[in-house]
Amino acid sequence: MELIALRTFQAVVEEGGILAASRKLNTVQSNVTSRIRRLEQELGAELFFRKGRGLELAPSGRVLLDYARRMLQLERETSAAVRQAGEAVGELRIGTMETFAAVHLPNALKAVRAAHPRVELRIFTDTTAALMSGVLEHRLDCAFVAGPVVHPGLAFDELLVEELVQVHARGADPVRQPLILFREGCAYRARALAWQRAIGHAQADAMEFGTLDGILGCVAVGLGWTLMPRRVVEQSPHAAELAIGTVPDDIGRVPTGMIRLQGGPTLAAVRTLAEAVASTVRT
Repeated sequence: MELIALRTFQAVVEEGGILAASRKLNTVQSNVTSRIRRLEQELGAELFFRKGRGLELAPSGRVLLDYARRMLQLERETSAAVRQAGEAVGELRIGTMETFAAVHLPNALKAVRAAHPRVELRIFTDTTAALMSGVLEHRLDCAFVAGPVVHPGLAFDELLVEELVQVHARGADPVRQPLILFREGCAYRARALAWQRAIGHAQADAMEFGTLDGILGCVAVGLGWTLMPRRVVEQSPHAAELAIGTVPDDIGRVPTGMIRLQGGPTLAAVRTLAEAVASTVRT
């Protein structure tokens, strides 16, 4: 029984169908279908009932799902344990929000390099939702995300509380401007939309950008307003053109920290990284 077949089976169940699973696994539908068929032939059991275009998990499939999850979790733990044994010459895959990377990560990465000079550091920026998936799917060893994070497969270590502030161009009236946001999956996005509704902005529409510089640059020239961590705004090259306004704590205070797989071994370099971030925040 191949692990890729079990991953495919789990994806079909969790995503609700062949097409969605193929997108998640970045493969074509025919590959997903053939893997499921081979798995059924190998086990001698039907895993799904076909109902029109949909699929329903068969009793044999429900049994397999429990074992598949445990086997895939064991595979992830095995991989992490082997990498931990040889981590002095391995790699550390770190996920981070772009805003966190801009302010908190550089000094912490220097500390990791000093303590683990032969560990290769690989940094990936994305939204909180995508980073959570990356850790759960074992593509990332850890990630810095906006919380709180409550997930049975993830451990969340809070390292700081980020303060979000309303940002707009000096002299502009944000009430009459559209909101400028990161793309779907950003933890700040929902808070910004909630604040927009709470204060009754005349402009209910929003623009999306994929980069921090893109958002603050557009805000600085008066194209819109946004919510952003105070420290990011104050350190931005556009700071002189930006005005900052406070928001209520339920919107503005965001617990932020590191996520990693729940129950798995923690790499020494990951511990060093978390300690370095916490030390940087304290200073």
